[in-house]
Amino acid sequence: MMDKKFMQLAIEKAKEGIRSGQTPFGACIVKDLEIISCAHNGVWKDTDVTAHAEINAIRMACKKLNSINLKGCTIYCTTEPCPMCFGACHWARISRIVYGTSIEDAKKIGFNELTISNNRMKSLGKNNAKIIGSFHRDECLKLFEIWSQKKDKKPY
Repeated sequence: MMDKKFMQLAIEKAKEGIRSGQTPFGACIVKDLEIISCAHNGVWKDTDVTAHAEINAIRMACKKLNSINLKGCTIYCTTEPCPMCFGACHWARISRIVYGTSIEDAKKIGFNELTISNNRMKSLGKNNAKIIGSFHRDECLKLFEIWSQKKDKKPY
């Protein structure tokens, strides 16, 4: 029940990002049922290719908790974290990753994705995070549809 609530926050953040000219990705980090951070993609706003929603949320969470160790946290992502974002989750020791759409879904609509699944990276890195994929996938796919229909979107 709480997973749905927190994923909904990530979805709302992604919608906020789309409205402000960003790509359709959102993330929310929670610890002990407390919202630590929520962010959307800021690549265009910040002119920073690393300003993915997950990275922005991790940066905010580390500052708020005054720690680079986010053990015990769950990150809710509208799309499966890319290798860069999974790496950041790994190094921050995030305990759970819950995502909606897959890396393959993002690639299908034109995003420049490296198609290495989180489960593959988890195996390679001997990571202990619990990964839950396709969580509210249909709602997250709608973000791609909203973004695709924008007339003034920047190509990615």
